[in-house]
Amino acid sequence: MIIKEAVLKSLEDIAGLTNYLEVYNNIVQKSYFDFGNAKTPASTISASLGDFIRNGDTRVKRIKQENGSYLYYLTKNEQNIGIDLLYSETEIEPQVATGKAKLKIYEERDLHKLVSSYLKNTDIYSKTIFHEQSNGKDSNQIWTHPDMVGIKFLNLQTKASQTFLKSINRVDTFKLSSYELKREINSDSELKKAFFQAVSNSSWANYGYLVAFEISDSLTEEMARLNESFGIGIIELNANPYQSKVLFPATYRNLDFRTIDKLCKMNKEFEKFIENTEKLMTAEERYYKATEKELNEFCDTYFESDSDIEKYCREKYIPLIEN
Repeated sequence: MIIKEAVLKSLEDIAGLTNYLEVYNNIVQKSYFDFGNAKTPASTISASLGDFIRNGDTRVKRIKQENGSYLYYLTKNEQNIGIDLLYSETEIEPQVATGKAKLKIYEERDLHKLVSSYLKNTDIYSKTIFHEQSNGKDSNQIWTHPDMVGIKFLNLQTKASQTFLKSINRVDTFKLSSYELKREINSDSELKKAFFQAVSNSSWANYGYLVAFEISDSLTEEMARLNESFGIGIIELNANPYQSKVLFPATYRNLDFRTIDKLCKMNKEFEKFIENTEKLMTAEERYYKATEKELNEFCDTYFESDSDIEKYCREKYIPLIEN
C-alpha cells in the first residue's frame, strides 16, 4: 500500500488519539509500508499526517496540545473515543474539552543513554549535565549548559611518551567535547534555534556537537552552511547507537578556561567531571586503573548488549527500524 493508505490503516488499528510516532511504529510492526533507505521515516509519517489536514482531507483530524504537538484520529472514531469538540469562529481545529491525553512518546533525555553508548564506543567518557541542578534561577542558564560533556584521552602506548607529552603541554593529552541534544529537527527555524543553542553551550570546549534523533533530509544544505560558518558538528543519532552518523564534523578550538571556571561554579556535576578528568590525567601509573574506574562509574551508563538497547527503546517508545 502507499504511505497514505498505511497511515489510515494504522489510525484504524490504534482506534484512538495517537501521535505520529505511534503511527510510525504501527506501520513498521505491521509491515504496511517499506521505508527503504529513508533517513528519517518517522518524520515522513509526521509530514503525511499533516498533509491530511493541509489538504482538507476530512478522514483525519487532529488536536493541538499545550506543548504545540498534535494528536491524530480518524473522524469516524470521533464518538468512540469520547472527544467533546469545541468550535468557535476563530478555531479551525478541535480542542480537547476535558482532561489531558496521555502520550506514549520518548523524552529528549531518554536519548542520553544512546548517546553515551555511541560515545563510549569511540573511547569518549560522557556525562549528562542537568541545568536545573545549577546555582541560581536564571532560565537563560539553559543556553549556557551543554546537555552532555565528553572527554577523550590521547592513548599513547609507552610510559616514556606519556610522561614526555604531559611535561610539554598537558592540554594536548585530552580533548573535551560538548553535546546539545534534540529529539527532532524538521524545519529551518528548528535547525537554527538548536544550532545556535549548541554554539552558545559549547563555546568552552574543543569540539561542539548538535545531536538529533530525527533530522529532515531537506535541511542538509543549510546544515552544511552552518557547520562551515560556525564549526559545530552534527550527529544523527540512531536507535542502534552504533549506527549513528557524524553528518558534519566539528572544528577544533582551544579551550576557554574562563567559561569552564564559570560552569564549575554554576554546576557541581560539571565541576566533579572536570575534577575526575584531572585526577586521571595526573594519576601515577600504579593508581591509573583505579582512577579510570572512578571516572567511568561517575559518567553516564551505557548499553552492554544489543538486546538491552532494543528493550530500552521499546520501553521508552523510541522508534526502532525493524530488520
